Amino acid sequence: MWNWLGHLRTIHHHKMLVMRGCFALGLYRQGLFHDLSKYSPTEFLVGAKYYTGSHSPNDGERRDRGYSLSWLHHKGRNKHHFEYWCDYDLENVHRMIGCRMPYRYVAEMFCDRIAASKNYQGEKYTDASPYIYYEKMIGTPLIHEKTREELEFLLRLLRDKGEKEALSYLR
Repeated sequence: MWNWLGHLRTIHHHKMLVMRGCFALGLYRQGLFHDLSKYSPTEFLVGAKYYTGSHSPNDGERRDRGYSLSWLHHKGRNKHHFEYWCDYDLENVHRMIGCRMPYRYVAEMFCDRIAASKNYQGEKYTDASPYIYYEKMIGTPLIHEKTREELEFLLRLLRDKGEKEALSYLR
């Protein structure tokens, strides 16, 4: 079912939440340009087609196609996704590894995870929600060890001390 208006509202709300978090950290440019690729036809049309309001439309596309062209497009254009920072291992060219992310993108990724959890969970959101979602991907070799440590620290700080404390730490 096509729901372009619902999808537009969802991505706009998400973008505003991330922008607010990034602005609080002084990351003005990142806040302004966050996820602009979601408005491109490659991503927006998939989002409108698979929109549910409760989870990423990319999941629906994955179920239908076996992959998500929208996600491949998105992660290749947005540096706040650790998947953007994957490259061939120089010691084993048959293996992909995660490269260390600049800290400003780790901070944006942190804001993005909070916003996505708030967007999809609504009133059920707690400061533990982003960490609980993150736990599903613990152990992936595609995130650099230092990036993983930084993100996990921030998500645990959020879970244990709250959003205000976590954002204060990043300032």
